[in-house]
Amino acid sequence: MTTSPDSPTNANSQARPSTAAVDFRTVDLRGRSLSLAELREAVPRARQQTVADAEQKVTDIITAVRQRGFAALAEFARTFDGVEQAHPRVPAEALQSALDGLDPAVRLALEESISRARRFADGQRPADVDISLGDGAVVSQKWVPVARVGLYVPGGLAVYPSSVIMNVVPALAAGVESIALASPPQKDFAGLPHPTILAAASLLGIDEVYAIGGAQAIAAFAYGVPGEAGTPALEPVDVVTGPGNIFVATAKRLVKGVVGIDSEAGTTEIAILADSTARPAFVAADLISQAEHDPKAASVLITDSLQLAAEVREELELQAASTKHSQRVREALSGPQSGVVLVDGLDQGIAACDAYAAEHLEIMTADAPAVAARIRNAGAIFVGDYSPVSLGDYCAGSNHVLPTSGTAAFSSGLNVTTFLRAIQVINYSEAALGQVSGHIVSLSGAEDLPAHGDAVTVRFRRVADHYM
Repeated sequence: MTTSPDSPTNANSQARPSTAAVDFRTVDLRGRSLSLAELREAVPRARQQTVADAEQKVTDIITAVRQRGFAALAEFARTFDGVEQAHPRVPAEALQSALDGLDPAVRLALEESISRARRFADGQRPADVDISLGDGAVVSQKWVPVARVGLYVPGGLAVYPSSVIMNVVPALAAGVESIALASPPQKDFAGLPHPTILAAASLLGIDEVYAIGGAQAIAAFAYGVPGEAGTPALEPVDVVTGPGNIFVATAKRLVKGVVGIDSEAGTTEIAILADSTARPAFVAADLISQAEHDPKAASVLITDSLQLAAEVREELELQAASTKHSQRVREALSGPQSGVVLVDGLDQGIAACDAYAAEHLEIMTADAPAVAARIRNAGAIFVGDYSPVSLGDYCAGSNHVLPTSGTAAFSSGLNVTTFLRAIQVINYSEAALGQVSGHIVSLSGAEDLPAHGDAVTVRFRRVADHYM
């Protein structure tokens, strides 16, 4: 459930009802034999704002935060969020008050989501390994958590306590000891993040929370902000995670190398691979569920059934007219990033799915588990009629921070290993080193790095000299 609205282009305007038709376009691949490159070009994609458009603005924000610290953050809070801010740290009493005031039904739902996410995250931690390559020759790999992480939870068109869970739970499961969380200040809540965000953080035991939004939050996490005049510092982190808009994504790209990041996530997307057995109402509802995130959200149906495509279009009109965020949904469904892709059959449909590499991919076909097993590229795969993306957004136990814009072809969703490092440990005895010393000398000579070989042979010369 990757999201997009954040400063400096925060769009908080209320959607107005619309009666405009949904212009759900068609991409017809039938009768065409396309290469992977051609398939990638053919499937619907958003005409996204380029990194170049945002890069200078984000560079200026990062520079300001590094040079002017909390003063710059206060200025950005005033400019982008319309709030006055003395210090962005959320007081402990505000966190407790938010939890005390949480709707009991929402609290139960968050607790269930946390429980399921924890069980899945706890099972993800990879095991340390010790490999013996001979007597006295042992190579090990151990997984060590990073010391400190900064987790970003977006604001804008919606409230995302679920993103608090998705960021915090795997970090805790990895064993991270220092966790800071940032979310944009809200004018309606006295300059603090939304109280449901604060309540979710409190439920998870996170007490270091900041009212900072957008690229400036990423900059503050990456470089830290020194304390001044008795105010506490914001210490730099090792890894930054969490979704956001083009400015957040650009900031994460610019600080990558200073800190680790999960991904440069963009606007949310769903693809559904469906055949004639699929239920049109289910398909339409799931396409709409992601379209309501943002006018630029992508909703794509891939099918070999003309009848299903026609029935889904009818359902989209009906359901879009009655949903709360109708205007936003219609705009997303009518954009260049959305539409139906017609294919000749299952094989071409799977190829189209792999070319698209969806953040969320639903399989609504006959024998859906077998079809899902053939998919290579997706952030998460939802199998069958009763595994909608909404389940993964909240209560499946899986993580909803997933790669977008085709990056699922080479990257993974947020998980425990995001917060771990694999450290290799080499422990050889004198005899074990002696067994491979000749090979090391040969290879160092082949690479014209003779000192590498000397670093081995000197050990045996000294041993020999000692006994002379």
